[in-house]
Amino acid sequence: MKTSFKSSENRRFLMFAILLIVGLFNLGIDVANAQPPAVKNIVLVHGAFADGSGWKPVYDILVKKGYNVSIVQNPLTSLKADVEITNSVINRQDGKVILVGHSWGGTVITEAGVNEKVAALVYVAAFMPDSGETTGKWVAAAPAAPEAGFTDPDQFGYVYFDPAKFHGGFAGDLSQAQSDFMNASQVPIIGKCFEEPVDNVAWKSKPSYGIIATKDKALNPMTERKMYERGKAQITEIEGSHVVFISQAEAVAKVIIKAANAQ
Repeated sequence: MKTSFKSSENRRFLMFAILLIVGLFNLGIDVANAQPPAVKNIVLVHGAFADGSGWKPVYDILVKKGYNVSIVQNPLTSLKADVEITNSVINRQDGKVILVGHSWGGTVITEAGVNEKVAALVYVAAFMPDSGETTGKWVAAAPAAPEAGFTDPDQFGYVYFDPAKFHGGFAGDLSQAQSDFMNASQVPIIGKCFEEPVDNVAWKSKPSYGIIATKDKALNPMTERKMYERGKAQITEIEGSHVVFISQAEAVAKVIIKAANAQ
């Protein structure tokens, strides 16, 4: 009886071991066949008259959700210079990247987005030019809102957003105090940047998402729509000013996350 009992136990143990090995083997197959994780690297590119710190509300949301977020600080001295620094940040990433641009930053990501690490593009109240086009072409595509205005180039060639119009034309849905600080710390852009044509166009070969800021006074929302529709971008309308990425950070982050999860 003892021998029979031990033999029965051994058989059960052997069967359990076989089932365990088969289960682990199947688990390995399931893991190998699983879909790759969503893109975790997000690179944010600012536009003219602001710097990368404006992205902090979006940054905070994305980081809390587990994304690795990097912010480009454009010199705003030429399209080439801005594309180079953007590529420098992209190249530091470990894996694929969702590249996000605001305003002038849209022109930058159009050119820099051809980088092989870039999986998709997100345009936030941004320019989305085609090859051979300049940003200035789209600035002039619709009459300027009376709330908006730019200074003439100074002796160094820099252009500022008209300080007297900054709140109404650039950041109308922010508090006066927050707008005043952004006005005082605005980063000027070399005016000739708007005359530089784009050579490479990433949105022709990569998925694109476009956010229209419906109360934008700096870039006409209809101009945004026209560019996005031509580029076959997935369009989201968000009620906000030109700095919609600050005033409506949750809604903007949602579009970026959608882009990351879709790749």
